[in-house]
Amino acid sequence: MNSPNGPLRIGIGGPVGAGKTTLTAALCQAFRDELSMAVVTNDIYTQEDADALLRLQALPSDRIKGVETGGCPHTAIREDASINLAAIAELRETHPDLDLVLIESGGDNLSATFSPELADLTIYVIDVAAGEEIPRKGGPAITRSDILVINKTDLAPHVDADLDLMKRDTDRVRAGRPYVFSQLRFGGGVNEILRHIDDIGGLGRK
Repeated sequence: MNSPNGPLRIGIGGPVGAGKTTLTAALCQAFRDELSMAVVTNDIYTQEDADALLRLQALPSDRIKGVETGGCPHTAIREDASINLAAIAELRETHPDLDLVLIESGGDNLSATFSPELADLTIYVIDVAAGEEIPRKGGPAITRSDILVINKTDLAPHVDADLDLMKRDTDRVRAGRPYVFSQLRFGGGVNEILRHIDDIGGLGRK
């Protein structure tokens, strides 16, 4: 499809262990045969997420770029996105036909959001095990992300989380914006997330 405006850039944020890399790998698997795509991962001192995607064979190694932020990843996706923008520019130079770039970054703070300069569409991932009160707490990442993913619903009985309560709270704070309850490890919710990406991102996939 190769838009004249450049690739669609999707920011994927959320706390450590919420399921961001699992989601990123699932999106790669879903899109890679139809679209030219790449991934940028953000870690403080390592390239652990990039290495995980390589182990999962999500994409060829020349389409996965790990960025070491050297500090809080929030800053590299919001206040000063230059290191990520440079990584995307390098990927576009290698792959001029890019349709889609996924930018994965940690963000334990519920105010962690992506700069509009960096991401066209944002997904924030939380997990049920972190507590049923998380949606109720709000914060820009919860309320303003284009798609909110509430992952690991299978753990709800083990952590005494009330999914019905979480749904009511999410309905209230999202004010009509889409959200998905998921079990990403087992593929649950992935198709629904893909539909939202197609609708919001205008990828024009069949």
